[in-house]
Amino acid sequence: MAVTRRTSRDIRSESRLDVMHALLSAGAASRGELARATGLSTATVATVVSDLLSGGIVTEAGLTNGRVGRPTTTLRLNGDRGRIVGIDVAETYIRAVVFDAALDELASAEVAVDEHHGEADYVVARLARALEDALERAGAARDDVLGVGVSLPGGTQRPAEVSVVVPNAAWRHLDRLRERIGLPVVVDNPLKAIATAELWSGEGRRHSSMITLNLGTGVGAGIVLEGAILRGARNFAGEWGHSLLALDGRRCRCGRAGCVEAYVGAAGIQRTLAGIAPEHPLASEPMQREFIGALASALARPSPDPAVTETLERTARYLGAAIADLVAIVDPEMITLTGWTVWALGDHLVPAVRRRVVEEAPGDAAAELAIEVSTVRGNPVATGIATIALERFLGDMGLLTSRVPTAL
Repeated sequence: MAVTRRTSRDIRSESRLDVMHALLSAGAASRGELARATGLSTATVATVVSDLLSGGIVTEAGLTNGRVGRPTTTLRLNGDRGRIVGIDVAETYIRAVVFDAALDELASAEVAVDEHHGEADYVVARLARALEDALERAGAARDDVLGVGVSLPGGTQRPAEVSVVVPNAAWRHLDRLRERIGLPVVVDNPLKAIATAELWSGEGRRHSSMITLNLGTGVGAGIVLEGAILRGARNFAGEWGHSLLALDGRRCRCGRAGCVEAYVGAAGIQRTLAGIAPEHPLASEPMQREFIGALASALARPSPDPAVTETLERTARYLGAAIADLVAIVDPEMITLTGWTVWALGDHLVPAVRRRVVEEAPGDAAAELAIEVSTVRGNPVATGIATIALERFLGDMGLLTSRVPTAL
């Protein structure tokens, strides 16, 4: 097996990323502060900062007067360098978010998607609409855009199955997507996007090995090992939602029986409720996000009905068991949860899941494991895929040479 050797260019590339991460975390910092935050030598930081200043990625924010000595120059990421767009294409919506080059959110737009209407032209047209609306709200011209990141789920259906994941068709027609957008585009899946967001803007800045779980219509895991995103041979790593939870269990939309997603995806949670109380009014709610929102509202009542409480308890048991398997395999320092199901149910779900993971994990593997709702603000998929687009732009500039994503 070939071993990839890191060159001096790759090491310098990693140092640039370290400095950018530190600036993103601090907002502004001096060269000395960056050296302390990154562990790099002052000489390396000086060289890296010079590279980033030359590329317009970093700018001088002013002078800071210390107690002794000369004033020091404060640096920050240069948000005015251009605009980056992250687009989260999900089964029920498409959300486009415009960021400046410092990854500060400027504006966003969302369009609804019919989860039963999956033609490529339909998806691409809705995506283009969200992009144009977001740029207009941000007051950004197309010439300002350094890159567009598009997150597309799907790709897990067996060939014989009828795809029920709306964006799958777009994966098969990326040429149409590129032509319609007419801007530099990079495409990845949401699991890599959420892991990237966590690395740049969340707990990944403090933990080198962690897992971010995304819960919504589908479920999956963004896995970070020793500071790098686990992609696998074909970029499919993290499809935890299609690992086995129950032998001969519920039929999953991927065609397999007993997948994790069939129990803790939004539709799976509704199936749990329907199994407990078939006549419950929420059991027949046709829209997934509305169902999860109504379930959260019911749980928040002083005396929630027993069927709702039992649904949460069973979901926590399913999710806890599935996470315990991940803990046994990956041994992460921390697990964060994100996605619209977590945003709605997290306060009720996470404590119960945490207890279950400790019970289910082998030995004391989870005794000190932190399980929390992700601290990444806004839409983590859009944030992550925009960050991947920024990394691609930096690669095109020659500032990054390692782990640069492939663009369309």
